Amino acid sequence: MINIKNDYEIEMMKKAGKIVGDTHNHLIPYIKEGITTEELDNLASLYITSKGATPSFKGYNGYPASICTSINEEVVHGIPSKRKLKDGDIVSIDIGACYEGYHGDSAWSYPVGSMSKKQEQLLSHTEEALYEGLSVIKEGAYINDISNSIEKHAKKHNLGIVRELVGHGIGKSIHEEPDVPNFVTKRFGSVELKEGMVIAVEPMLNMGTANVCVLDDEWTVVTADGKPSAHFEHTVLVTKEGFLILTERW
Repeated sequence: MINIKNDYEIEMMKKAGKIVGDTHNHLIPYIKEGITTEELDNLASLYITSKGATPSFKGYNGYPASICTSINEEVVHGIPSKRKLKDGDIVSIDIGACYEGYHGDSAWSYPVGSMSKKQEQLLSHTEEALYEGLSVIKEGAYINDISNSIEKHAKKHNLGIVRELVGHGIGKSIHEEPDVPNFVTKRFGSVELKEGMVIAVEPMLNMGTANVCVLDDEWTVVTADGKPSAHFEHTVLVTKEGFLILTERW
């Protein structure tokens, strides 16, 4: 069932979303060569709890950490560890926060030190794909309008579109209906957007193949060819005339 949020729920989700966006901002100065992803996880957890919220991902289906930190060929769900970031890494940080029972969710891919031209293009084109998807959101549009905008942009730049993972509705649960794929599909594509819906739009695009697999930790999703991936995500509220980003960053 797709939940339409009332005014109170929207206010709570705005607060949850702001905490998520502010947590990203808090981490930015620390995302550099030599820091471990475990340290980033601790910094995020402390910041989220200091704002009266809890990390949405901690314990979700048994997930062991507060945030996801996915490096290079890791697409999503990378588990923070003692691994240190290196110059030339891409680290995708996915953050969720629950405030008064309502969730916000946003992922961003960050460069660590110097990037190659291809890495820079992967990051810029994937971020652009997110905003292409958001640009068509308003009451009366359809999920497939979002999916088509993202898919067209990805194909234009020859990026692999991960099909096993999609965006989603969000509210009292971190994952709600409807699915929001990054490619045109029949199942949820015909869902009409209504004022008061809240969805997380999140293109996950690969430099090479679209194919992915899951590591032995049963969480970390990686590209099948070992080439880098990027992930950008915002939680947004559907309005009559457009959308409002709830997880805005600087």
